[in-house]
Amino acid sequence: MNKFFALMALAIATPVLADGLVENVNGITLDKDGKVVRFNAVLIGKDGKVTELLTRKDKLPKQLDFRHDGRGWTMLPGLIDAHGHVMGLGFQLLTLDLSGTNSLAEAQAAIREYAAKNPDRRWIIGTGWNQEKWGLGRFPTAAELDAAVSDRPVWLQRVDGHADWANSRAMEIAGITAATKSPPGGRIEMMAGKPSGIFVDAASSLVGKFVPAPKPSERDVALGEAQKKLLSQGITAIADMGTTMEDWQSYRRAGDGGWLSIRIFGYAGGIDNMVAIAGPRPTPWLYDDKLRLGGVKLYLDGALGSRGAWLKKPYADAPGQTGLQFLASAEIRNLMVRASMDGFQTAIHAIGDAANAEVIAAIEELSETYKDDRRWRIEHVQVVDPLDLQKLGQFGIISSMQPVHQTSDRLMAEARLGPERLKGAYAWQSIAKVGGKLAFGSDVPVESADPFAGLATAMTREDAAGQPFGGWRPEERVTREQALAGFTTGAAYAAFAETRVGSLTPGHHADFILIDVDPLLASPSELRKAVVKETWVGGRPAYKNAAAVAAQDRKDGEAR
Repeated sequence: MNKFFALMALAIATPVLADGLVENVNGITLDKDGKVVRFNAVLIGKDGKVTELLTRKDKLPKQLDFRHDGRGWTMLPGLIDAHGHVMGLGFQLLTLDLSGTNSLAEAQAAIREYAAKNPDRRWIIGTGWNQEKWGLGRFPTAAELDAAVSDRPVWLQRVDGHADWANSRAMEIAGITAATKSPPGGRIEMMAGKPSGIFVDAASSLVGKFVPAPKPSERDVALGEAQKKLLSQGITAIADMGTTMEDWQSYRRAGDGGWLSIRIFGYAGGIDNMVAIAGPRPTPWLYDDKLRLGGVKLYLDGALGSRGAWLKKPYADAPGQTGLQFLASAEIRNLMVRASMDGFQTAIHAIGDAANAEVIAAIEELSETYKDDRRWRIEHVQVVDPLDLQKLGQFGIISSMQPVHQTSDRLMAEARLGPERLKGAYAWQSIAKVGGKLAFGSDVPVESADPFAGLATAMTREDAAGQPFGGWRPEERVTREQALAGFTTGAAYAAFAETRVGSLTPGHHADFILIDVDPLLASPSELRKAVVKETWVGGRPAYKNAAAVAAQDRKDGEAR
């Protein structure tokens, strides 16, 4: 444990906080106007910030504390995930992950195997199941989970985080019976008059509160694993949506211990956490701008996959359902005012067209009172009535969206929505054209945090297999520059961090990655296969792909 954290803190043996030069790179960054700036070397000051970008025509300084050869690789600003769940990723890496299963039978086998390998675990905990991917055509049941494990409670979260699957033992411990009522903002799925084992949104707490909470030491291990994974994918900063007090305490322990390696822009999970963590106002930037709690995450509806997204009209494949509205109109406005009065940014989860319309209307009203730079955020913005799109630009609303959701959800969205509502679904380019501000992320661990898949999807609206050919609703594709901005300057702006990170501009932190492809020239398939060679944070190495660098050493040796 201590050895791991020491390695995370030290990373690669390079002088720290020195005047240095990283040269021989194909450098790419965006300026404040979104225009591409190319360079071949970057000077780094003792404060870990960019001093100057150089081209081959520029003379190099004679006195430097260190010089690092970029080997001709492409240098990009450290990529920013505008919407993720840091501890969710960490625990996914430590618990049962069903995201790779393609059928119910595969999932049952994986659950059975995991339980056999972990006989001492009181509860079997996991994430990632997706009945749509399995082609099941319905939710799985407790009986089907009992067939895998029946002697211990099992509690498995759906891939989108908006539904959970329990076996009979878990429901027994929680006292769930046919008489148990669904709470406001949630739904207990029923079968033949009895709970089926599926708990949607707020109903999940009925069982979830009985699951043993992780110990602080376990949280720290999860954070370490999450950081390692993100850095290996080229992500140097992430907006953490739903930060709890326990999460914050882990981040602070990492900062105090010198092993906080990524930048975390915290958005508290609800008003209570916001007040408990930050008090009367957003926290200052801590640990050399690696940690801040500047906003609050609020939920207005659920997700399409569990039919919890709040729609204006019933679901095309479930005529009696319009989804779940978590907060009444007055409630969402009261919470937004409560946060805004103390200077906190609001980030509101809204997926269905009714939910997005409600948030947009609330922002329109509050903009009359709060006329300064508020940067209202809507998280996901997956389905918007075309009549409401214009206001996303009119009020400078940040549309925090996840490109990979579009390819994952495409077939399911068609079934849930029907053809007419697809006109405002995952409408990236339409939002950009009306002046809306895009920030791209992954919603990790709902999806992989891999930003290169996100970049390729944003540019093509095709999945990893190139389907559908030409892209799904291709008019909503964005340009390569817009896609890159979504994961850099746009994501930084969305978190009030654009003067610190997001571009390799003098005075900004020297957060950058070295990769083997040029995202402005590579084909989408090449971009999806991009390999991160090195990741630097604050002018110091934080991750090195040892195998890739060794391969390059052999290649260079053969060339000589």
